[in-house]
Amino acid sequence: MRFSLLVLIMCAAQPLFAAQTVAVPDWAWPGSATHKQVPPPKDFHRPTVTFDTPIGIFEGQSDVGGPLLPGSAGYDLKTKQYTINSASYNIWYTRDEFRYLWKKMSGNVSLAADVTFPNPKGYNDRKAVFVIRQDLEDDSREIMTALHGRGMIHLALRPKKGADVKEVFHIQEKPRQAGETPIRIGIEKHGETFALYLSLNGEPMHRVGKTGDLHFDAPFYVGIGFCSHVPDKMDTAVLSNVVLENAAGKVR
Repeated sequence: MRFSLLVLIMCAAQPLFAAQTVAVPDWAWPGSATHKQVPPPKDFHRPTVTFDTPIGIFEGQSDVGGPLLPGSAGYDLKTKQYTINSASYNIWYTRDEFRYLWKKMSGNVSLAADVTFPNPKGYNDRKAVFVIRQDLEDDSREIMTALHGRGMIHLALRPKKGADVKEVFHIQEKPRQAGETPIRIGIEKHGETFALYLSLNGEPMHRVGKTGDLHFDAPFYVGIGFCSHVPDKMDTAVLSNVVLENAAGKVR
């Protein structure tokens, strides 16, 4: 049966997309015509909720920053697709909220996947991310590449714990529609240097833009994640054909 091929890790007893009423701080709302997006208070933190249950090639998963609504993730053994569900405020400023599938690693790393957003009406700044982090706390030192719902792709880093995230560079692509070739995105760690790799139309992966430099103590966390950017609404990203190698030069 097809159901036997689907491993679905849930972290809430209620249905995944059940309507819920949550108290959202004013700063956590995304920017809109009537609201200006602002950073969280410098001293604001929520504890991360972690599940040490393997999912596909990853050792565990976490709701980083304790989002108001618990996230979830599923892995289809047949298609090797990861489906990540999250309602979370952002992955930026001095703290993050997102669902994170991770593996502890040391040394060089190559990580890549195809990214799609099944819901065409999701918030335009939602983010599917490829993240290397020192720890699982919401203000961890980290470097990431992200594909935004509106098509922007960036490389960014938090240089030390509790600091603001700084963008290394970004490019703007058009959002992909259902049936179009998905954007394939990846990140490579070579020593303390990190590079973004892309395939926009099915061509071989190639390095794009500037590199970023950041030190991590071993072991560190490597993985994929998703942030809806709307703290009281679930959304979904699907990451397919995931490559995770403990070596540089393996992004493909």
